[in-house]
Amino acid sequence: MSRVLIIGAGGVGSVVVHKCCQVPDIFSEIMLASRTKEKCDAIAAQLPMAIKTARVDADQVEDLVALMQDFRPELCINVALPYQDLTIMDACLECGVHYLDTANYEPRDEAKFEYHWQWAYQERFKEAGLMALLGSGFDPGVTNVFTAWALKTQFDEIKELDIIDCNAGDHGQPFATNFNPEINIREVTAPARHWEGGQWVESPALATSKEFDFPEGIGSRKIYLMYHEELESLSKHIPTLKKARFWMTFSDNYLRHLEVLQNIGMTSIEPVDFKGQQIIPLQFLKAVLPDPGSLGPLTHGRTCIGCLIKGLKNGQEKEYYVYNICDHQQCYEEVGAQAVSYTTGVPAMIGAMMMLSGVWKGKGVFNMEEFDPAPFMEKLNLHGLPWKEHIL
Repeated sequence: MSRVLIIGAGGVGSVVVHKCCQVPDIFSEIMLASRTKEKCDAIAAQLPMAIKTARVDADQVEDLVALMQDFRPELCINVALPYQDLTIMDACLECGVHYLDTANYEPRDEAKFEYHWQWAYQERFKEAGLMALLGSGFDPGVTNVFTAWALKTQFDEIKELDIIDCNAGDHGQPFATNFNPEINIREVTAPARHWEGGQWVESPALATSKEFDFPEGIGSRKIYLMYHEELESLSKHIPTLKKARFWMTFSDNYLRHLEVLQNIGMTSIEPVDFKGQQIIPLQFLKAVLPDPGSLGPLTHGRTCIGCLIKGLKNGQEKEYYVYNICDHQQCYEEVGAQAVSYTTGVPAMIGAMMMLSGVWKGKGVFNMEEFDPAPFMEKLNLHGLPWKEHIL
């Protein structure tokens, strides 16, 4: 029986609170808070159990502290913006609250995705006797757990890792993103980086691609090399890795629109003067694009996210693939959200369950692969994200 504060009322936040309500023996009291309380109230009206709602400015530590001191949660699930990770961590430290998020911190004025800002909190959380679990979404999150599972059950050493993310869904819109447009576009347009030979290798955004044959009828799709934050923690915690890459699919339509938007400066995060006001073009673009939360009833098709892993077992080379396939419409029928939100929100709930039940415990700042993957893998099958594995 635990009291949990969930910050963020977007598509992922909605999934998290829906899934927490399905496990009331763990999540007995829930508060959902965001900058816009009306969004929280709208989500609360859909739920099978009563929750509390509140307004909070997650950019302001004082605001967060006041809310935590009033509600007194054991754990804060942060599904707000990545810009707000550090203020929420600061508030958790001040109030003695455990912390969980789904994406690493990034500064507003630079598209830079690194864990060092949050890893720097290690000693403060340790001294406070608190646990912070970073990246408990799907990628990062489940992909980290998949890799740890492979190392535990399939390999003596992992040499190569390819994380491959396919959204084979269609929402029918000319151009839209399946999660926060500002974060999505910053991520996609950043230079690609992968780990190879003990160092980072950088290449232009979306410059490297190849075909990959996805299972269960999804078929061949073009995948593009990107940077994703789980590469940083996995290359640190699995020192035998010689190569680690992250790949994602994009439709030709998405890429055409993105190219035009880049060419005319609409994806820039540099301020421009407009009628005497400083505006960020990407933030303006976010305001005119479809709200990702509105795409749930429109999106059909499936996602497929998994890890293709090569390594050694008993001195022999081995190749292994573990993945999840998630249906957009089935997700919408269950929780009113499309699969991209669902695949992030469910692991956030499971990560919180691992912490609150004491299955995963520690003092300090942790990434997902640092814990026993078996109980998390079991809960994925029970709570909507069943996985399959193949030895190739």
